[in-house]
Amino acid sequence: MKTILRLLVTLMTVAGLVPAATSALAAVPNMWGFAYVDVSMGPPPPAHQGLWTAGSVSSSPVGPTGLVEVRFPNTPLLDGVAHVTAVTPTPAWCQVRGWTFVAPDLKVLVQCYKFGGAPVFVPFTIVYEQSSGLVSPPRALGYVYYDGSSVVSSYNSNAGLNSVSAGPPGVWTVTLPGLPTTPTGNLQVTAVDPAQPARCKVGNWAPTAAGQVVEVRCYDATTNPLNTGWTLSYTRQRAITGGANPPKYFAYTMDESPTTAGPYPPSPAWSYNNVGGPNTVQDALPYRAVTFTGVGQLPDDVQVTGFGPGPQYCHLGGLWTVSSLNAYVDKVVCFNGTAFVKQRTFVTYTSAS
Repeated sequence: MKTILRLLVTLMTVAGLVPAATSALAAVPNMWGFAYVDVSMGPPPPAHQGLWTAGSVSSSPVGPTGLVEVRFPNTPLLDGVAHVTAVTPTPAWCQVRGWTFVAPDLKVLVQCYKFGGAPVFVPFTIVYEQSSGLVSPPRALGYVYYDGSSVVSSYNSNAGLNSVSAGPPGVWTVTLPGLPTTPTGNLQVTAVDPAQPARCKVGNWAPTAAGQVVEVRCYDATTNPLNTGWTLSYTRQRAITGGANPPKYFAYTMDESPTTAGPYPPSPAWSYNNVGGPNTVQDALPYRAVTFTGVGQLPDDVQVTGFGPGPQYCHLGGLWTVSSLNAYVDKVVCFNGTAFVKQRTFVTYTSAS
């Protein structure tokens, strides 16, 4: 199916139906959906699922332990990306095995593992989005799905042609041209591998005059660099669900100083709140706690990605809460192997409203 989609993109571009530097799907509506999956079968909690169209998200176990199929109804297979974040206090992570369209629904396979590679079911958050068209600066959005050998899905809100260059094993450099030339915004990265345990993160972030430049690093079930597939999303003053029409309530931040007890406000370069409220980060040992003021609205979603050059990995240690219009993401956790560790993290929050 993905090969067919790429062929259609090429044919349409050659025929002059689509500008070469923009998505071939620029004429279609944006699609998005998210859910918090806390059971292996049945509907995810309504308080934490949202969809671009009418319907509800469902999940069911398939195959081996820890493999779950998440179904987004009435959502065609498009040139988009999926991200997942484990929600557990244990040293584990979740990855995407792949996604496909079975009319009329989009099905995403999610597999979770303990550190060391044993499959396990743990709760997780998931978001899928496809974007099209241009976005006026200073807002910006871009994403890439790289399958381990080539770019399968790509979007750039400034119509730039995103690219991926491979470095040493398990390391890639992603360039999103035409997007902000400074480290500003938010990043999310997720491993995509149908055959083996894999986890990915942001290794480095060094924008240039060419635009956003991001290093992706991936590892196997322990600490070894791994060549695998992955998705990357970049947002600036936009929700992780993307699109030209953002929700009314969303925010993101980076815990730039994880050894600071706090509470402290991260730099506005990478901390944004679309209602103007403050974002703060502080210790909640062994976790880090993020407060997004004024944007707490159900249903909602949270995604977390680690940031740094080593094999450490980060996720949610428990479910976040919403109270008095604030979102309290008070259990962000990182591990080095099986030991708690403090690490820089990207955290993004969005509501469906």
